[in-house]
Amino acid sequence: MTLEVETVPCLADNYAFLVHDRKTGATALFDAPEAWPIQRELEKQNWQLTHIFITHHHGDHIDGVGELVAAFHPEVIGAARDAHRLPPLDTAVEPGQIYDMWGREVHVMEASGHTVGHVAYYLPRAGAVFTGDSLMALGCGRLFEGTPAQMWQTLSGLAALPDDTLVCSGHEYTTANGRFAATIEPDNAALARRNDETARARAMNVPTVPSALALEKATNPFLRAALPEVKAGLGMADAADVDVFAHIRAAKDKF
Repeated sequence: MTLEVETVPCLADNYAFLVHDRKTGATALFDAPEAWPIQRELEKQNWQLTHIFITHHHGDHIDGVGELVAAFHPEVIGAARDAHRLPPLDTAVEPGQIYDMWGREVHVMEASGHTVGHVAYYLPRAGAVFTGDSLMALGCGRLFEGTPAQMWQTLSGLAALPDDTLVCSGHEYTTANGRFAATIEPDNAALARRNDETARARAMNVPTVPSALALEKATNPFLRAALPEVKAGLGMADAADVDVFAHIRAAKDKF
């Protein structure tokens, strides 16, 4: 594997991600909450930033872009439909498009729900998907702009990726998300184990992101809304999948 993925903690609870290709020298950044931790990691690794990929327009994902562009002059890539509220883009992309990053495929995926215009980026050769605030560790983003149907479509598309895909999401929310998840599936043994592992990791200040997609499918209530046992536990055995998802999302908003 010539692609390295580095998790960079930023702000109070954000993550950015650097992907370095040892073969070509390309170094891509996925989201830029703030500049200095990313610059520090680049200097530590002796990497030159060549690309910045933006998932969505919120400040805690883009506020570092300008300073990084001034320092490294990378190509900036983001959603065409969101270009009016993103930093200046060099390349505007659409869901379904495959971007060529120096010979490496970056698949642009629909990820609306948290915002309208949110995208995710899947790198098959890295076995990683960069989801911003769509699919998160044990959670999903709050629906600030989109609808439950949009987010359910987003999550369903992400869940179809290979089970060993690393989900590189934007925040350290896993502890709180796990407490909520346990109210939806109190008898889920895999979830109980994950919550114990999360507590141990956070006690040592170890990030719980990224996470394996298989683990999300086994424990994340937002990905499990279509399962008969989840529906039955909520008293929604005959409900449509999207309605169960909407119920879980509304419950999380009040948790």
